[in-house]
Amino acid sequence: MSQDLPEGFDDRIGGPSGQRSNALANKVTRVLSISYADSEIRDALRFLDSENVQNTPELRRGLHWDLQKEVIDCNSSIVKEFGQVAEQLKRIGTTIPSLNRCCEDMRRHVAAARQENAPVLEEASTLLAQRQDLEKKKQLLDAFNKHFILSDEELMVLTSTTEPIGERFFAVLARIKQVHSDCKVLLGSENQRLGLELMEQNSRHLNNGYQKLYRWIQKEFKSLDLENPQINAFIRRSLRTLAERPTLFESCLDSFSEAREHILTDGFYSALTGSSANQMNDSTMKPIEFHAHDSLRYIGDMLAWTHSATVSEREALESLFIAEGDEMAKGVQAGRHSEPWSSTDDESFDGRKALDDLVNRNMAGVARSLRQRVDQAIQGQQDAVAVYKIANLISFYRVTLTKLLGMESSIMSTLKSLEESAMRQFQNLQSDQTATVQAELTQATADLTAPDVLNDTLAQLTDLMRSYESSLAPAESRAQNFQPILLQTLKPVLDTCESLAEELETPANNIFLLNCHLATKNALQPFEFTHSVTEQVDQSIESATTKLIDYQHAFFLHVSGLHSLLTTLIPLSDSTEDLKKINTLPPFQAGALNEASQTLDDFLPSALMDALENLKRLRDTKLAGDMTSEAADRFCEDFEFVEGKLTAADELLLAGDDGDEARSDGEEDAGSQGKAKKVQRPRDDAQLLRDLYPRTSAEIRVLLS
Repeated sequence: MSQDLPEGFDDRIGGPSGQRSNALANKVTRVLSISYADSEIRDALRFLDSENVQNTPELRRGLHWDLQKEVIDCNSSIVKEFGQVAEQLKRIGTTIPSLNRCCEDMRRHVAAARQENAPVLEEASTLLAQRQDLEKKKQLLDAFNKHFILSDEELMVLTSTTEPIGERFFAVLARIKQVHSDCKVLLGSENQRLGLELMEQNSRHLNNGYQKLYRWIQKEFKSLDLENPQINAFIRRSLRTLAERPTLFESCLDSFSEAREHILTDGFYSALTGSSANQMNDSTMKPIEFHAHDSLRYIGDMLAWTHSATVSEREALESLFIAEGDEMAKGVQAGRHSEPWSSTDDESFDGRKALDDLVNRNMAGVARSLRQRVDQAIQGQQDAVAVYKIANLISFYRVTLTKLLGMESSIMSTLKSLEESAMRQFQNLQSDQTATVQAELTQATADLTAPDVLNDTLAQLTDLMRSYESSLAPAESRAQNFQPILLQTLKPVLDTCESLAEELETPANNIFLLNCHLATKNALQPFEFTHSVTEQVDQSIESATTKLIDYQHAFFLHVSGLHSLLTTLIPLSDSTEDLKKINTLPPFQAGALNEASQTLDDFLPSALMDALENLKRLRDTKLAGDMTSEAADRFCEDFEFVEGKLTAADELLLAGDDGDEARSDGEEDAGSQGKAKKVQRPRDDAQLLRDLYPRTSAEIRVLLS
């Protein structure tokens, strides 16, 4: 700040005018010591700036006086204004007493008015309190009416027949059911009259609503097309809702069943004749009765139509009644609680069982017509095979429909009855045919082949077995179920063949039986369910085969001449005493043994051919060859037995001659004695049996192989 001071400033301070200079210096010092950060300084400077004061010496010298003059002027104006205020206060002071007097008068008037209006105010307060109470009651009443009382419009929707069944109807019905349920709360209060009256009124409205719904469903059922997959959704919802009233629901189902029974019966009649009950012809459909001459196809077409109609009916009703899961069951259960007197069954509602029962009732008319026509076709059929095929066909559809409807339906009863009727007709025809066959089969065939009657029976039985094989009979009981038919059809004929065989001579009787049993086995063998009867036939074949082998064996023995030698040697043992007797026996004398040897030689070249000639009437040539080969093997074994006995007797004879030579030629060594024993001939009065009967078993086997 000192550098901004004018020159000579210091000299003037130190001049002769000391006091004034000191005062000025003090003043300057005080000015310089002032902080310009002070708010008062800033405000003063800002004021000066706002006044547009020019920084001139004259103005600076008169600034103080100018400011004081302004202050004085301001104070003067303030004093003047306060004078006016004081004047007004004086006037107010004179007015206040009059105001006090006026307020006192008003206070006296108010007190008098209050004293006079006190009863009115008290009554008004009471009325206001009553008004508030009434407003609360009105709100409560409005809320009560809104919740518990149906409007006229809602009653029209619920009960009027002119209003259609739709979302509004079900909404109103759900609301009134909720109201009816909420009325139970009112019954718990001290005054139960309101609750009872409301429940009675709502019950009446609710019953009217269910009656309207019941009539609408009956009307819709009359024009309902179950073949149309787009069934009205309101029908399903209406049925679920109506299930809450079991009486109406059952009545509705009864009406529906009657209508569907009539429709299905008419459809069955149309399928049979090509025209409906109202005589309307359908040229696009070929009537089932067109094939009435072919009983199997006729009955098959009727059963196929019935099966198709049953499946379609069940699918349609399933989509109508139980497509929404357990909703129908819940509705029925709620209905049982609302009408406990309508049902005595405590079991839970089974939708599937109810559906089966409904389908059963709908198909009752078709079942009656089917029973009548199929039974007529069965009784008019005289072919046992055809009747049996019909029985199997009925059994097939019975098993198939059992999976859909269960065992208790009228269709099942009808099919079971028809199957039993067909089996009775088959058994009657089979009994008549068996009696006829037994009357015709009086003697065996000349060539000992199976009789034509047996072949016809086996052909018929084959048809029966093929038909049974294609049936749906359980695998574990197929053999047991078919065995009675086998016994009824086959056993009488086989018994008759066995009786005829008893009149024939051997081996014709066994050949005849074997031909019959082989034909029977060939017919039964392809079918597994005939295993038990096939085993019995195999036993008969084995028995006849054994007898024929015995016969062939006996033929070999007698024709070859070995029989007399064998029967003579069999009682003898291998003891020396028995072996010595052989040379003394008549069949083993030289002449007889030579004759037996010659007979054997004559027999061997044509032995097999002669033996096979005995079995030439056996139809199975391979079996005949096998039996002859087995008989030849047994003959070879018998020949080996005879050969062994003869060889043993010769060795015994040679052993005795060697003993005599040993006593006369004792000097020969043991080896020479052994060699002499093999080539030594007996004495002149004895001859070796093997020389008279020289054939060996090896030769026999070669010639008979």
